[in-house]
Amino acid sequence: MKKVGVMSAIAIGAIALLAAPMSSWAGGEVEGKVTFSGKPPAPKEFLFSKFTNPEFCGKNPNKDAKGEKRLLHEVQVGKDGGLKNAVVAVTGINDEKFQADFKGEDIIAKLCEFLPYTGVVVPNQSSFRVMNTDADPDDPKSVKGVLHNPHSFEVLAPSSTTIFNIGLPEKDKGLDKPIKLRKADKGSVFKLICDQHEFMQFWALPITSLHYAVVGEDGKFTIKDVPAGKYKLVAWHPVLNKGKPIEQDIEVKDGASASAKFEFKP
Repeated sequence: MKKVGVMSAIAIGAIALLAAPMSSWAGGEVEGKVTFSGKPPAPKEFLFSKFTNPEFCGKNPNKDAKGEKRLLHEVQVGKDGGLKNAVVAVTGINDEKFQADFKGEDIIAKLCEFLPYTGVVVPNQSSFRVMNTDADPDDPKSVKGVLHNPHSFEVLAPSSTTIFNIGLPEKDKGLDKPIKLRKADKGSVFKLICDQHEFMQFWALPITSLHYAVVGEDGKFTIKDVPAGKYKLVAWHPVLNKGKPIEQDIEVKDGASASAKFEFKP
């Protein structure tokens, strides 16, 4: 009878282990919020008439009341000061398999705007994709497609270096190119701009593991399954803090949640 009791206890223990939440043995999580303090800067203004396809690009909702100027909202602040489009990342984890497999997301040219505005890349990325979805049936020269010219750079202020520069003249056609950021370890970032339409921009922070988040309108973020340890957590926005990340020390414990708050200023 005693042997049966011991075996039952082992079985119950095994079941409890299997039923335990993954976070109890697969690391912890980091949660928090990125905010903006003060009055947000005014959007940049671009006269449609100075660029190609002004009528078509003027269909974009981000414009002034008269419809003459394209507005580029570089800093978007939501309810309770949440800073949209900030990128938060745990640094110090070099996951080579993640980097080798990372493909990122497609950047879409839609109504003369690159979507999304911010994201992430890895320093040596095998595939970076841009898709053109624009065509103007009212313009004989653009029926098959509005010409966009994605031009990418590695940026380490005050200098920048071209990575690729390719025209996309047809709708539903795209590009797929490798990118390499040679100065990522020194703080470089990735920038994509359309040479035909300066207001079309995409920015990305180089990362080395899956432990990151792109912040939504509420400014909140959660990064799950972070291995236990001490790290520097960074929050980055392409135009605030001179384009440099804000750093914060954190300690992640198995099965626990670490919290962090970041505040950007004008």
